[in-house]
Formats: sequence, structure tokens, C-alpha cells
Amino acid sequence: MTDMYALQIKDLTKTYANGTKALKGISLNVNKGDFFALLGPNGAGKSTTLGIVSSLVNKTSGSVQIMGADLDTQRTQAKMNLGVVPQEFNFNQFEKVFDIIVTQAGYYGISAAVGRERAEKYLKKLGLWEKRSTPARMLSGGMKRRLMIARALVHEPDVLILDEPTAGVDIELRRSMWEFLQEINDQGITIILTTHYLEEAEALCRNIAIIDQGSILVDCPMKELLGQMNQQTIILDVERGLPDSVHLDQFETVKVDDHTLEVVINKDQTINELFNELNKASVSVCSFRNKSNRLEEMFVSMLGKSEDA
Repeated sequence: MTDMYALQIKDLTKTYANGTKALKGISLNVNKGDFFALLGPNGAGKSTTLGIVSSLVNKTSGSVQIMGADLDTQRTQAKMNLGVVPQEFNFNQFEKVFDIIVTQAGYYGISAAVGRERAEKYLKKLGLWEKRSTPARMLSGGMKRRLMIARALVHEPDVLILDEPTAGVDIELRRSMWEFLQEINDQGITIILTTHYLEEAEALCRNIAIIDQGSILVDCPMKELLGQMNQQTIILDVERGLPDSVHLDQFETVKVDDHTLEVVINKDQTINELFNELNKASVSVCSFRNKSNRLEEMFVSMLGKSEDA
């Protein structure tokens, strides 16, 4: 059964010297080839978990296996199987982009010739080839993010951890990075993503775990989690000015302005039912969208229940 997993965490705990219990015996399995989201608020235990997996933080107890290699007894192999893109930029800002990638390859015992080939390959894929002779400090924030990904991939790991990979990146660049990540995932690389852009997790990930206060609250397929939603809020842009009040028999409505209407749709209701009622009320809709992404609504709801428990 272990052969199925790219990452297997069992009964993992971390207690810091001041007595803080950052992890309270969490267990997590990530299938090979998965695109997996690990979400949680600040201080929930995400960074501690990923720090242990990437050998930057010492665990108190429990076990971690990466592609079947135990982090305690087969550390070198486990680390070879893993690529990590941390949230903070941690490369030499004065080194040239191309040299950063080749140097990283050398740390994994890759020859200079192969390192140069791979540097060219990944810099081209990530749109950085024209910047190969530029000192890293001269890159924009988005380019630095892409450089971090190229560096993490140069030894061609089976598992890639991405900690807030699109933080501070503009929308257009974020979308292009999504396409690249989906491409390498389709090629078989397992990706584990942490992000505060919850629409990113919903768009990319097939499975999700939510961690809070050092414990796993949810570990399930993304579709299953979203299927638990009781309601969502839709924003409607209308063609003609709305009357002072809009009454729909089966739906709760809020008039935002003369051309914008918010409608709450319950789980057992459909968009078709909504539009039937809008037609009866003579409301002509130009476009509609979710007020906030579905995962965000679920995330806030679950954390609220956790705090009340």
C-alpha cells in the first residue's frame, strides 16, 4: 500500500522548547501523481509540517516517507525525491539566473554539462531564458518566483512542494504558472500546494487537507468537500435598473446598486430555478459570478466550527 504514496506522514508531532504543540499527531497520505492542497490559517501547522518534510525542522515523533524513502533512515534518497519552493526568496541575489540553476544541480551530484542542459530546459519552460545572464536581484517578483520553481525542478524530483508559489504575482503571470504546474503534474510529478489564494487550490487540486491548531480537520477529494456546501452567493449584473426591492419567492436577495443583485442559492436549488424566478420578476441578467470562491466559503465555515469546538 505504501507504494501508492508520494508522501506518507504518520502520527507526526512537534512540540517546541517553550511547550507549544505545533503538530498533534497528524497523519496524511498523498497519492503518487496527485495535485494536493494543504490549507490552513497562519499558525495552523502548515509550515511546521512542510519544514519537517523538507528536513528543515526536527520532528518530535512520528514518521515521514517520500516516495517510499524514510526520512529518518533513508534521508539522502528522501531528499533526492523532493523539490521545495519556499515562500521566501533564498538564492544569491547577485548570482546570474543561469548560474543559480547550474549550481543547484551540482548540489545533487549532477554534472555541469547535464546541469546546463536542464537549466536551459526549465528556464525556457518558465519564460526566463532571456534573463539567463541577469543577476537575480534585477528580476521582478514574479520572475523570482519562477526562478525558484526552476531551481526546485533541476534535479527532476518526483514530488514538488510549493509554499505560496504565486504570492505577489499578477493575475496574468499567475495563470501562466498554473498552466505550467498543470503540465508538469500531467507528466507525473506529484505537487503539494499551500496557498492563501483559495481559488488557486480549487482550480488546480484534486485532493485537499485542511489543518488548524496542529490537527487535520479535513482530508478528502476537493469535489467531495465542495459538495458539502449548503449555499453559495451569486452576484448578478442586470441590463436595466432594478426597482427599490426585488422579491423572488424561493431565494434570498440583496440589492447592491441599481444594476447589481446578490442572490443566495441553497444546496437543493439550481441556477435554472433562479433564472425562472428572475424571468417572472422581469429581471434581465447580463452576467453572473460567485461572490467569493466556493472553497473560501467552506474554509471559513470549517475554521469557525473548529474554534467553537
